[in-house]
Amino acid sequence: MSVAPSDASVADTLNELLRRTYLTAPSDLAAVIAEQARPLGAHDVVLYLIDYEQRTLVPLGDPARGDLGTLSVEGTIAGRAFRTTSVLRSSSEGAEGERLWLPLLDGTERLGVIQMAFDHEPIPERTATVCERYAHLTAMLIATKAAYGDTFEVPRRRQPMTIASELLWQLAPPLVFATDRLVLAGMLEPCYDNGGDALDYAVNDGVLHVGIFDAMGHGLAAAGVAAFALSAYRHSRRRGYGLLETYASMDAAVRDQFPGDRYVTAVIAQLHLETGRLTWVSAGHPPPLVIRHARLTRTLSAPPAAPLGIPLEGPPAELAEESLEPGDLLLLYTDGLTEARQRNGEMFTVPGLGEFVEREAAAGQTAPETLRRLRQAIVERQAEELKDDATAVLVEWRRGGEADLLPPTAR
Repeated sequence: MSVAPSDASVADTLNELLRRTYLTAPSDLAAVIAEQARPLGAHDVVLYLIDYEQRTLVPLGDPARGDLGTLSVEGTIAGRAFRTTSVLRSSSEGAEGERLWLPLLDGTERLGVIQMAFDHEPIPERTATVCERYAHLTAMLIATKAAYGDTFEVPRRRQPMTIASELLWQLAPPLVFATDRLVLAGMLEPCYDNGGDALDYAVNDGVLHVGIFDAMGHGLAAAGVAAFALSAYRHSRRRGYGLLETYASMDAAVRDQFPGDRYVTAVIAQLHLETGRLTWVSAGHPPPLVIRHARLTRTLSAPPAAPLGIPLEGPPAELAEESLEPGDLLLLYTDGLTEARQRNGEMFTVPGLGEFVEREAAAGQTAPETLRRLRQAIVERQAEELKDDATAVLVEWRRGGEADLLPPTAR
C-alpha cells in the first residue's frame, strides 16, 4: 500500500512546479508537469485537452508513444471525469497499481483531464486530494501559458477553422464561469465555421453583465461586424454606461463604421446577483427564456428596439425588467439555434429549445453539460448542417449548481 505524501513534500512539489514553470515554454509544459509529479508517487502522467466540439479528449505527450490516442467524452472513464468534474479511479492496464483521472479546471472552466498512474493500490484519499490540487494548478498553468504559443490550441482542432471563426474565438471569453449564486455557460456553433455570432459577459461588483450578438450575413465580413459590436459593448460597459446608453453608443458606432450595409441584432442584460433583478434591452433579437422549477419555460418579451446600425429611425430602446426566482435558468440565444433542424427534419423551435433545457435541468445536468448535450442534439444528430450560426448563453441564478462544477475534494 502506498504512503500519502507529507505536508512538507507536497509544499515542496508545488513550489518546485511553480519555480520551474516561470521560464517554461508552452511546448515544454507537459513534460515538466509529468516530471514534477514524481515526488507524489505518480508516473505515466498524461494531459488530455477537450477539443472544440467537446466530443474527444486529445492527449499532449510524446508523439512517438503509440499507446496515446484520443478518448471519447462518451463511454470512457476519462470522459466521465470531464463531464462530471469528478476524481475517478481505474486499474492500470497490464500492471499492478491504480490510475487517477482528474478534471483540469481553470476555476470552473473545463480544459480536459489529467491521467496519473501509481504503482500500488488503493491510492490513499489524501494522495487523491493532493493530486486534485496538482491538477488544478496544472490547469491554471495551461491557461496562462496558452497565451504564449499554439501548443494547447492546435491539438484541440479536429478540422480546419475559418478565418472568421479564428477572429471570433479570439474575442470569446471563457465559456464557463461560476461564482456564489451564479453559473454561466456559453456555446458557439458551428465551432469551426462561426461567421457572425458572438457573446460576452463580465461580473462586476455583484452584477452580471451579459450580451449576445448576431451580425447580418455569414463569413468574415459578418464576423468583423460582430467583433466590432462586441468591442463596442465592452467599451461602453467599462465606461460605466447604463443599458440604454450602451445601446445608443453601440448603435451609433456600428452605423458610423458600417454605414448602410451592416447591422447586428443583440440582447444586452444585467442581472443583480443579490436580488435577482434582471434588466435588458433587445435590439431586434429573439427574446430571452426563463426556465423555472425545471418544468416551465417563460418568454421574456419586451418591445424590441431596432438592430444596431440600422440607418433608418426605429422604435426607441426600452428597458425591460423581470425578477428572477432562486433556481431560475436564463437562456439567451440566436435564431440559428431555434431554426436548426433535428434528425427528423423538424426545426428545433423556441418551445423545443425550452423543453430541452427543462429536461436537462430536471435530470440534474449542470449548465455547461446542458449546452454540451444541446450541441450534440443540433449539430451531431441532425441530418443537415446548420443553416445559421447557433449561439447560446445559459445562466443559473441561486440554483446551487456552482458546487457541482468543482471536484469532490474541493466541495
